[in-house]
Amino acid sequence: MTTVAVVYHSGYGHTGRMAQSVAEGAGASLVAIDAEGNLPEGGWETLAAADAIIMGSPTYMGSVSWQFKKFADASSKPWFSQQWKDKVFAGFTNSATMNGDKLSTLHYLFTLAMQHSGIWVGTGMLPSNAKAAQRNDINYVGSSSGAMAQSPSDSSPAEMLPGDLETARLFGKRVAEVATQFKS
Repeated sequence: MTTVAVVYHSGYGHTGRMAQSVAEGAGASLVAIDAEGNLPEGGWETLAAADAIIMGSPTYMGSVSWQFKKFADASSKPWFSQQWKDKVFAGFTNSATMNGDKLSTLHYLFTLAMQHSGIWVGTGMLPSNAKAAQRNDINYVGSSSGAMAQSPSDSSPAEMLPGDLETARLFGKRVAEVATQFKS
């Protein structure tokens, strides 16, 4: 059986809601990075045992949150022993604006995965970019490198669009399927 872990930080709950959708699609365990940038008890062990690690962070000022960065810096211990080598990796993010420099956050996550000698998985979804496209369509934000969502700064996590959450769910499903192929 393939095991997937979703490690994420969520400042206001939007990225957490997205993480839940990713985990639902992947059949994954959630590993939440707390407000001080620490993993819960057993978090490092969950990541070590996973065949795939999906990373998520809100996009703040064009990059990951400082809490996620603290986790990334602490991952130098598994990096040093190449503990995560050849694991499948993927990433997702959310910000208040449509662009919000989310791609730079995904690049950060991609670079972290490559430093761990991982195998990166993109969305595998075409963007919703025809004239008939609606904001609630799958992959409306149009990312190939990882899942992206957009939540207005004055919206609650409960107001996240079903299309963004479905994009996240389908993304998680894809990562789990790819991890299963690599495990065989």
